[in-house]
Amino acid sequence: MTDKIVTLNHGAGGTAMRHLITELFVSHFDNPALSELADAALLEVNGSRLAFSTDSYVIKPVEFPGGNIGKLAVCGTVNDLAVMGARPLYLSIGFILEEGLNLNLLERVVASAADVARAAGVDIVTGDTKVVARSECDGIFINTSGIGLQPLGNGLSSNPIAPGDVIIVSGTLGDHGIAVLSAREGLTFQTDIESDCAPLNDMLHTVLSKSAGVKWMRDPTRGGAAAVLTELVEQKPFGAIIRETAIPVREDVHAVCELLGFDPLYLANEGKVLMVLEAKDSDRVLEILRAHPLGRNAAIIGNITSDSPGHVRIETMVGSVRRLQRPSGELLPRIC
Repeated sequence: MTDKIVTLNHGAGGTAMRHLITELFVSHFDNPALSELADAALLEVNGSRLAFSTDSYVIKPVEFPGGNIGKLAVCGTVNDLAVMGARPLYLSIGFILEEGLNLNLLERVVASAADVARAAGVDIVTGDTKVVARSECDGIFINTSGIGLQPLGNGLSSNPIAPGDVIIVSGTLGDHGIAVLSAREGLTFQTDIESDCAPLNDMLHTVLSKSAGVKWMRDPTRGGAAAVLTELVEQKPFGAIIRETAIPVREDVHAVCELLGFDPLYLANEGKVLMVLEAKDSDRVLEILRAHPLGRNAAIIGNITSDSPGHVRIETMVGSVRRLQRPSGELLPRIC
């Protein structure tokens, strides 16, 4: 690392954040579970395989169209466990509160977290509360940690990712990023753009119980789909090709991105999943996803390839092909 101070780029999900994690945190905390750098650590405990994940939420504003920081915190950790093929079971929740915070706002946040936990079928079993002086925290910060059980059957396929495999996204990209931006900046549009914030465990459990061909899953949060896809192929013997015309994006989100110069592939999502699976299972999985309320707009967006190993290429709307770069800066700070 060459930077002498922490910058916003270190939390953006891109290159700077990756370097911070690998060159600082992993170098000091190194162990086999951590070195995988997955959304959750997989741990063998008395013959069971547990998934363990933690995340902190500092979103601004605390409330946004489609949710608030409480809903976001529970969904985020539930989803990090679910994409590992685990069944989320228990969560912890920790609050850092700023002196002067409106208690009605806090109650809305807590109620929202409780509601979505019940909907996801998880229990919040422990927690912590700290209060700091005014201006030492931006209203509310939340940390959630979660434990899930990864079944030895009906989980992710053990077959390695290989050329010919299909890449699927479960729905439209960029909804969360634009919803938070609109609330933060007071932007108004002709249609209501809401965050896609939602727990994915029920949908993913249905997929895994009916298909044995899913090899890999991630939820594209910070850094968006671009960050997740570039990490997927990084230093691997395969590459990926994505078709721009196949990427589902809401028309109003696309219009805002065009106006403000954003690329939906780089915007955060909080209720979507990217999957890699065997081609023979792709139609079946697509059918399962589209039958679920959270997967109505699921689409096949690309394939794993043998050429250009370690790189993601995107076939543009005009037929040209370009490299999809890992995010290098902070498009929208404080988005999750």
